[in-house]
Amino acid sequence: MSKQMSGMLRQACILVGGKGTRLGSLAQATPKPLLEIGDGVAFLDLLIEEVARQGFDDVILLAGHMGEQVRARYAQRAIGDATIRVVVEPQPLGTGGALLAARELLAPRFLLLNGDSFFDINLRGLAADAAPYRAAMALRRIDDPSRYGVADLKGALIERFREKDTTLRGSALINGGIYILEREVLDDVQKSPCSIETDIFPSLAANGDLAGFERNGYFLDIGLPQSLERGRRELPARHRRPMVFLDRDGVINQDSDYVHRADQVIWVEGAKQAVRHLNELGYRVVVVTNQAGVAHGYYDEASVVALHRWMQDRLGEAGAFVDRFYYCPFHPKGRVEQYRRQHENRKPAPGMILQAFADYDCIKESSFLIGDQLSDIEAAAAAGIAGFLFAGGNLLDFVKGCLAEHDTAAR
Repeated sequence: MSKQMSGMLRQACILVGGKGTRLGSLAQATPKPLLEIGDGVAFLDLLIEEVARQGFDDVILLAGHMGEQVRARYAQRAIGDATIRVVVEPQPLGTGGALLAARELLAPRFLLLNGDSFFDINLRGLAADAAPYRAAMALRRIDDPSRYGVADLKGALIERFREKDTTLRGSALINGGIYILEREVLDDVQKSPCSIETDIFPSLAANGDLAGFERNGYFLDIGLPQSLERGRRELPARHRRPMVFLDRDGVINQDSDYVHRADQVIWVEGAKQAVRHLNELGYRVVVVTNQAGVAHGYYDEASVVALHRWMQDRLGEAGAFVDRFYYCPFHPKGRVEQYRRQHENRKPAPGMILQAFADYDCIKESSFLIGDQLSDIEAAAAAGIAGFLFAGGNLLDFVKGCLAEHDTAAR
């Protein structure tokens, strides 16, 4: 069992050292994760964007084969709020050896992903569910598991882990290539090169330290020419997501006299669970909030940003995340001259919603807003999306009702 380390996981490591042998000439001059999926977009770009949007802001790429290409493309870059570091192993060390080579950079607990597979899941939810365990992996049920590691579950624990068993028939739970690990599991590694799949996971499973969590998100690995081609057809479109816009005060937290400090926050019942529910359905969750307290001089913008970071951390601990917080500090009657004006972002104007549409590739017709004031609903209407008025109660129950109503109305 884990030591129940507190705080939100922020580090994501991605294994990008494979040779791509089964891809033949397609990967002869390019590392497999750098193969192009869309117009100038590498497969690895999508993975990094996904971990960054879920709040993992320390990204380490563990490179091997043709690793200098990885270093040249990503070293010291920032994608979203995430900064990227690249570690190139001096010689092939296997997936476990690559972690050992980067051990001094690893956080006490971290997210690890295979760099050649895309599994569309709530990573924050996986991290929260995995908290009691030293190690955990996301599992995906598929019809033909012969190319993958297969897990046999007993409750939440993986009882047995079988790597690429070609004798299997019928559906099975496969290793989805996403893990939560404590750095200390590397203390048990006795050799290098070594493989996580064959040298580390079986030992953890035998000791009751490896949990498995089934997820049903979109899954694709690009290890074969036909699966790479499928990725080129399907992944660019999957980057588009519907959005749910949430007002903050009165929807996520109780509205009580210009909330701007953590000690003032009283979460609305079901708020964290509602955000997680939307995350797991594949929506982008975006907060749009008027913050006239800045214009009135009660607090500054730095306080708003700090509070939103604190809220994101608390959501993360509950397995949820907000894609982005937008706020408007302006008010036409503000006491602070810098902020004393009407602004296109102040609801009922739709500016914050329209800015989110510009920032993200969005499925607008499936998007909607939840607010507690008429001005929220007017902003949604001005932006061309549905708005739902929240009058209190359990936000998760309300969100489920909105989803059902919006889905019915869209048909």
